[in-house]
Amino acid sequence: MVTAQAVKGGTQAADLAAQLTERTADLQRLQAEYANYRKRVDRDRAAVREQAVAGSLAGLLPVLDAIDQAREHGELSGGFKSVADSLQAALGRLGLVTYGEKGDPFDPKIHEALTHSYSSDVAEDTCVEILQPGYKVGERILRPARVAVAEPATGPDGSSNEAEWPDAGEDN
Repeated sequence: MVTAQAVKGGTQAADLAAQLTERTADLQRLQAEYANYRKRVDRDRAAVREQAVAGSLAGLLPVLDAIDQAREHGELSGGFKSVADSLQAALGRLGLVTYGEKGDPFDPKIHEALTHSYSSDVAEDTCVEILQPGYKVGERILRPARVAVAEPATGPDGSSNEAEWPDAGEDN
C-alpha cells in the first residue's frame, strides 16, 4: 500500500529533480554567455589594437617616403642610415609590410594607377614602375602602391589596342 506520505515524498523528490535540472540549465546558459562575452571582448580588443597600430603607422608613412627618397639620392649615410634602418626594422616588427614591385600584375585592389601606357613586352596589365610603394598591416591596406601600368599592345586575338583614326584626307 502506498501511503500519502510516500506519495508526498515522491512529489518532493520530483520537484527537487526538476529544480536541479532547471538550475543546471541556467548555469550552463550563464557559462555559455560568459564565454561568448569573453570572446567578443578579446576580438574587440584585438580590433582596437590593430586600428591604433594602423593609425600610428599611417602617420609615419611620409617619414618612410622621405627616408626612401634620401636613400635613392645617396643622402642617407652614417648615423642617419643606422637610425633609418632601426626605424624600418621596428615598424616591421609592428607588422608594417611594404609591397609593390616592378613587374607585378596590376591589381586595382592594392595598386593605384597614376600613368597608363601600351607595351608589347607585357602579356597582361603590369606595373612597369613603382612611383610610391604600398604599405599594409595584416590584411589592411594603409596606402595602395602608386604605379605606372602598361597594358599589352595587342589584344588576345592579336589585334592592336591602338585607336585607329581616319586619315585627314578622307571625307567623314
